Amino acid sequence: MRIFLKSLFLSLMLAVSVSAQNSKAQNPVIYADVPDMSIIRVGGTYYMSSTTMHMNPGVPIMKSTDLVNWKLINYAYETLEDNDDKLNLDNGKNDYGRGSWASSLRYHNGTYYVSTFSGTTGRTYIFSTKNLEKGPWKKNVLNASYHDHSIFFDDDGKVYMVWGAGKLEIIELNNDLSAVKEETKKVLIENASTPAGSNIMLNSEGSQLFKVKGKYYLFNICWPKGGMRTEVIHRANNISGPWEGKIGLQDLGVAQGGLIDTPDGKWFSYLFRDAGGVGRIPYLVPVKWEDGWPILGENGKVPENLDLPASKGFIPNIVNSDDFTRQSGEKELPLVWQWNHNPDNSLWSLKERKGYLRLKTSRIDSSFVQAKNTLTQRTFGPESSGETLIEVSNMKEGDLAGLSLLQKEYGLIAVKIENGSKKIVMIDAVKGIPKEIASVAVNQDKVYLKTECDFKDKADTGRFYYSLDGKKWISIGNTIKLPYTIPHFMGYRFGLFNYATKNLGGFADFDYFHVDDKISKAN
Repeated sequence: MRIFLKSLFLSLMLAVSVSAQNSKAQNPVIYADVPDMSIIRVGGTYYMSSTTMHMNPGVPIMKSTDLVNWKLINYAYETLEDNDDKLNLDNGKNDYGRGSWASSLRYHNGTYYVSTFSGTTGRTYIFSTKNLEKGPWKKNVLNASYHDHSIFFDDDGKVYMVWGAGKLEIIELNNDLSAVKEETKKVLIENASTPAGSNIMLNSEGSQLFKVKGKYYLFNICWPKGGMRTEVIHRANNISGPWEGKIGLQDLGVAQGGLIDTPDGKWFSYLFRDAGGVGRIPYLVPVKWEDGWPILGENGKVPENLDLPASKGFIPNIVNSDDFTRQSGEKELPLVWQWNHNPDNSLWSLKERKGYLRLKTSRIDSSFVQAKNTLTQRTFGPESSGETLIEVSNMKEGDLAGLSLLQKEYGLIAVKIENGSKKIVMIDAVKGIPKEIASVAVNQDKVYLKTECDFKDKADTGRFYYSLDGKKWISIGNTIKLPYTIPHFMGYRFGLFNYATKNLGGFADFDYFHVDDKISKAN
């Protein structure tokens, strides 16, 4: 009996321990592609901007009350520029992996500022608004691309921008952030990578500048050769220096971000990690202050559990299902959706057939990645699936319409019209070279399509399925690898698409798109 009671007690203690852990947040706080975060707190509310590059609308804005559960509330812009072949996917050009990069989010005197830069256009964009959720936005454009910059409002009323890679520079801006004061430009830190050694593969970038108790703190990432992504921190008593630096965190490759505090006085550093095909995923690490330095992590390590509320999941606030039915006055496309590159708004509709997303063709495209109007959402980990029902009766010879996992080495399942007949095809683009792996003839106009992703332990695999009745799912083609490639610089995306290879004017109707955080493991 004593042995039984001891065993029962240990089991109960283990259950209590597991329950306590489950009631707390865990790293990563978002298991999805949300890189280059910039986070602020206004009262008891946190706001975050991040990078989505060639996707539009761009620079997503999220909101949270606990640093863990985030909800998309807006974007800084609908399109960055409208008259650029690369941004428009026109004339065989594209903007994969570019568009707009790391943003800086700030709040000052009742106004929110979101800035980003583009290597494509060679410009820096500063958007401002009194209301992050509703706008309207004011747009200022600087005719230089300030790499990985951080905007900083100092206590003396001056506004600064810090930017660069390796050598970090600083410049003052006008009070309304409409222009820079060129005469103020100078080098802030000659080589910000120095604390991490001399053998550096990626020089310090991703600047984020803060002021705490009168001292200035500058956060950067660098990457020593043969090592890992490393957070470097510099501090100074004056913004002009001198600056002293040290390694802030070197664990699991979790790096690039900044500082945030809570209303009750806790401090965290928000950072991200390269996590393979799912993308670059956010982490939080606790921060303690010692001798005027922020000390990141627990004994220099990234903890698995955090003293913050548990995550409630990403559905419906970051990704979500959509039945494409809209009520009067409702936004046509919820914020979870982004177009691959600039959309052509004349070629999609939720009104021409109520309850359906209609994607129309108006040009011939040579490949899926050059096709207009692929509508995307993030994939997410550790597992996720996307499913749609497509009606194909109005497609034309050579058209392909279906469901994709979008990255350079993409995979897709589609209905293809070939020689006047319909067939379901599965395509795998290893090394970016598409190959039709399998096909099945079909003689009906409604087809169910599904894709599943497994990102556990960087498995990074995807599968495709089809169904003729929405109940019995049949695997098609091979299991594909989902490698993270720099040319696209983004985690894999679910995508709904329709494009023409021979004739114009066809269209496909999508009845719904459903996401799930489970996969069936069906064969």
